[in-house]
Amino acid sequence: MKIFITGSTGFIGSYTVKRLALKDHKLRCLARKSSDTSILKELGAEIITGDLTDRSSLQEGMKDCDWVINIAGVYNFWLPDKRIYHDVNITGTKNVMECALEAGAAKVVHVSTGGIYGKPDDYPFSEESQIGPVRFSEYFQTKYEGDLIAWKLHEKQGLPLVMIYPCAVLGAGDPKTSGQYIKDLIYRRMPATVLHNSILTWVHVKDVAEAIVRAAEKDNNIGEKYLIGKHQLSLKEINNLVSEISGVPLPKLSLPNFIVSLNARILTLVADLIKKPPLWGMSVDQIRTMKEGFAVDGSKAERELDISYTPVRQALEEAIASFKV
Repeated sequence: MKIFITGSTGFIGSYTVKRLALKDHKLRCLARKSSDTSILKELGAEIITGDLTDRSSLQEGMKDCDWVINIAGVYNFWLPDKRIYHDVNITGTKNVMECALEAGAAKVVHVSTGGIYGKPDDYPFSEESQIGPVRFSEYFQTKYEGDLIAWKLHEKQGLPLVMIYPCAVLGAGDPKTSGQYIKDLIYRRMPATVLHNSILTWVHVKDVAEAIVRAAEKDNNIGEKYLIGKHQLSLKEINNLVSEISGVPLPKLSLPNFIVSLNARILTLVADLIKKPPLWGMSVDQIRTMKEGFAVDGSKAERELDISYTPVRQALEEAIASFKV
């Protein structure tokens, strides 16, 4: 198949493109001018310069393509200009979906996030759970609103949509929230541990990439949703694993939750004033997300996409090894 892929130079995107390159597919990747596309070129992918806000680049990229895989998005829990969330995660998603319809794509795989579910009544929650009333960050909220646009186009105009919802992603080379948290621990930049009892559902980035590829290749799954994640571990358990694998002791100080939340508010106010990220990633959105957590039942992907979830320890070992190079 000929596939148009957005977000191909990002964390999940790069693993997905490498996985697709092993198959008999022709790859066309959207990339910004500032992106490092050397790996894409090595893989033989055709590169289209542009982004989700540039409809002409999307239209050019989707010409003659069978499938569209939309991985691009703003994944961050603090930005100096919050309009970027809306521009990319909402308007950008709308642009991709509408251009895919115009291009006559046979399938569109859209990568969202498990965080759009908020905190449903079900524990753990699944694809069929009723989405909770509140999302715990601007990132989750704007991804949710972008998803609603995509589903409306599916229902009203026949967009051939499949949706992927990764949980907390781990793996080598992670430049985002989980990776930064691990680096802060192993380089002893964290003055204290926090939110010990918060439980999140973790997943190896390779499993997410595999799920994306298999969802694209699977027959008769238009309209399906797949939550990707299995391993439910507390932050205390993650901290202990990171310490055990890296050999680096954890901070001796542990902060109570109310102090953590207060510090996040103060640090976010300072960050908003000076236009620089808050220390230790302690934005209100990030701390709220970590505090609330999420317990996910990702077994549908095991059953229908035939993926096998990698142990969390292996994901952490690979992440730590990549950070200590």
